[in-house]
Order: sequence, then structure tokens, then C-alpha cells
Amino acid sequence: QVQLVESGGGLVQAGGSLRLSCAASGTIFSMNAMGWYRQAPGKQRELVASMSSDGFSNYADSVKGRCTISRDNAKNTVYLQMNSLKFEDTAVYYCNVVNIWGVTRQNYWGQGTQVTVFS
Repeated sequence: QVQLVESGGGLVQAGGSLRLSCAASGTIFSMNAMGWYRQAPGKQRELVASMSSDGFSNYADSVKGRCTISRDNAKNTVYLQMNSLKFEDTAVYYCNVVNIWGVTRQNYWGQGTQVTVFS
């Protein structure tokens, strides 16, 4: 099992910045992916950014150039630096960890942290 503790959400004015953190504990495989998804009211959950244990990252087109994902593997922590925030970034942000073993995937989710952007 993997437990995820998120922090860093909040209320921010458009154009501002926030940094989300997610600390993972428990059984984390050496091959894994850590990332962030978000879900706005009335919309499906969508990928924001993810990074594999070997350093490959990918981003949603909507956040490219504005968000940066990073990891501290020693601390099993993933970060999401969000800059130039827009109203449409308002959502609940969920941390996600995927343990990878061959073709097996174990998916874990955090409780979510609210990000609200106001103009």
C-alpha cells in the first residue's frame, strides 16, 4: 500500500503561483510514476503532469510552459510548481503514484487539494 499526503493548495489571484507537494510513503517500487491530475466541477479528471522514476516527464498542453513537475526520490515526494495561474486552473488537484512491475500497474491517489484561482 502507498499513502499520499498532499499540501500546497489554496486561493490565488490570476497570474500568481502555487507549489503543490505530495509525500508518498509505503511500498513504492523502484520503477514508478508520480504525478498530478485535476478535476474541475462538472469535468472529468485529467492529467496535469507526471514524471517517471527515470526522469521522463509529460504535461498537459494546457499547462506547458506554466507548470513544472519535479521529484525528490530520496523523500518520495513530487512537486508541481504552477505559475501564471488562470481561472481555468481552478480544480481539485490529486496526487497519483503508479507502481510498475512488468505489465502490472498499482494506482494510488491522494485525497486531493483545492486550487482556486480568482481574477
